[in-house]
Amino acid sequence: MANLTNLPMPLQESYDWQYEGACRGTDSAQFFSPDAERGSRRRFRESQAKLLCATCPVLEKCRDHALSAREPYGVWGGMTEQERAEVLARPTLAG
Repeated sequence: MANLTNLPMPLQESYDWQYEGACRGTDSAQFFSPDAERGSRRRFRESQAKLLCATCPVLEKCRDHALSAREPYGVWGGMTEQERAEVLARPTLAG
């Protein structure tokens, strides 16, 4: 489940970056796995999503959102669910 406590206030300005996303207007199925998707089909879909992310002018904002909100599903900011989990599991330098 997404961590809603880390989300910005529900102000339109906080989410305006989404209007600039390369994915805007594309089928969201490209970014989110169907229930039974596994193996090479999943890797192919994720790689196609990441190719689109690589062209995105708001890739970093999308990635930052996904990491801070702990988005549990899909490709966000060029990162899969597993890649985000690995980043979030790393020990922080502050502390």
